[in-house]
Amino acid sequence: MKFNYIALTILGLMTGNAFAQQANDIKMIESLCGCYDVKFTYAETFSPDSNYKFHERETTQARELIIPIEKTDKKIVLQHMLLVGGGHVIKHWREDWVYEAPELLNYTGENTWVKQKVDKKDVAGKWTQTVWQVDDMPRYQGYSAWINNDGKTYWENTAYAPLPRREITVRSDYNIMKRTNRIIPTSYGWLHEQDNDKIIRTAKGDELLAQEKGLNYYTKIDDAKCAVALAKWEASKDFWVVVKKEWSRYIDKQSVLMVKDLVDDEKLYEHLYVVEKEWKEKKLSEKELEKKVKVVFEKFVSTSTASK
Repeated sequence: MKFNYIALTILGLMTGNAFAQQANDIKMIESLCGCYDVKFTYAETFSPDSNYKFHERETTQARELIIPIEKTDKKIVLQHMLLVGGGHVIKHWREDWVYEAPELLNYTGENTWVKQKVDKKDVAGKWTQTVWQVDDMPRYQGYSAWINNDGKTYWENTAYAPLPRREITVRSDYNIMKRTNRIIPTSYGWLHEQDNDKIIRTAKGDELLAQEKGLNYYTKIDDAKCAVALAKWEASKDFWVVVKKEWSRYIDKQSVLMVKDLVDDEKLYEHLYVVEKEWKEKKLSEKELEKKVKVVFEKFVSTSTASK
């Protein structure tokens, strides 16, 4: 009886610690929200090819609002809204945080993602971050625990991804980015640190073209300075709910997701922007909007039930 009592006591302590850790993790994720001045910096640092010509270092600045748009004890969704010159607002990336997610979308190249089952023990106590593109297309996904050690807190994961938007229109010498993302809460806001491998993927395998360091500094400022971005999101969020539902319809039921790069010489987000404009101007009903979004998806998205 004494052994059983001790065992139950230990189990209770372990369970309590897990709940406490989960609650602390949620606080860390929520701390990413707010209005920020952002400095994006990237520099190529290494190539195995002695003849490789390193690209110029990049430094850009912008303002970004990060809004919590969904929250439970096991899922937090954050929407990024980017403010650029002249007060122009762009719906930027979205990040979903899911606790102990059972599946993973693995990017394999050529706008293709393969869904994979994840062993429960591998994701126990861990959060899966999914980053979605401006049109809510998948980008990359990976899981890790939030680490609290020696006064340091961070989340770190490595995942395959398409080329970043800053390079996809100007480069074709590699086709996969292997991203190591490190999210670090700081006294000024938070830091998105990256160690990226630029990969040439062929049927023969992966070849490293170059490595890159990224340091993106999010410095928190008064929320009032992002008011225009919040207003933009409030005016368009119902449209993106419909788009998100359409993505879910494809992703939830299939194991392989493939997206065309162009249709009629335009990107998916360009087609969606046309529909969004029509929705606002003509005050389309939800059903009318769903039909138009579905037509766009049928042009771009195809799926497969290949084995996982």
